[in-house]
Order: sequence, then C-alpha cells, then structure tokens
Amino acid sequence: QVQLVESGGGLVQPGGSLRLSCAASGSIVSHMDMGWYRQTPGNQRELVARITTDGTTNYADSVKGRFTISRDYAENTVYLQMNSLRPEDTAVYYCNSFDIFRQDNSWGQGTQVTVSS
Repeated sequence: QVQLVESGGGLVQPGGSLRLSCAASGSIVSHMDMGWYRQTPGNQRELVARITTDGTTNYADSVKGRFTISRDYAENTVYLQMNSLRPEDTAVYYCNSFDIFRQDNSWGQGTQVTVSS
C-alpha cells in the first residue's frame, strides 16, 4: 500500500514562496502519476499540478507560471514549488498518487498553506 506524507506548508506573505514535499513509500514515483490538489472549506478538491510517469506536467490555469511540480527519484519524493503566492492560494494541499501497475490511488493527509499579510 502506498503511503504519502506531505510537508512544507505554513504561513507566508503575499508574493512569497513555499515548497511542498510529498514523500512516498510502498511504491516508487517512477511507477506513479503524481499530483497536488487543494481544497478550501465548502469547495471541492481541485487539481493544482500533475506529473505523469513519462514526465508530462499540467497545471491549473490559476497557477501556471507560478508553481512547478517536480520529482526526485533518489528521494522518492514529489515537490511543488510555489512562487508569487496569493491569498487565493490559501488551502489545504493534498498529494495524490496513482500507481499505473497496481491501479492503486492514494492520498496524503494534507498540509495547510496560508497566504496572508
């Protein structure tokens, strides 16, 4: 079973940066499509960024040019570098994985990101 542990959230001022990490165990990131989602109270979870096993990335329009998703095979970790943060980026951010061999979908526990002055 895949386990995902997120870290790196916190409070940051508008215009600031954060890097979220998602450490995976139970599988390897090269076998998994990985994504970052976010959710605010009363709203559905939405895709922020995704990276597939072949390295293809896609982003929500609202974060294009500001956020970058990447993965480190040695660390078995996926990152989300968030720059030029805005108050509307405030949310709980969740890491998601889909193991293409096991057809197994997993979620992390979430990490809070708050953008406020």
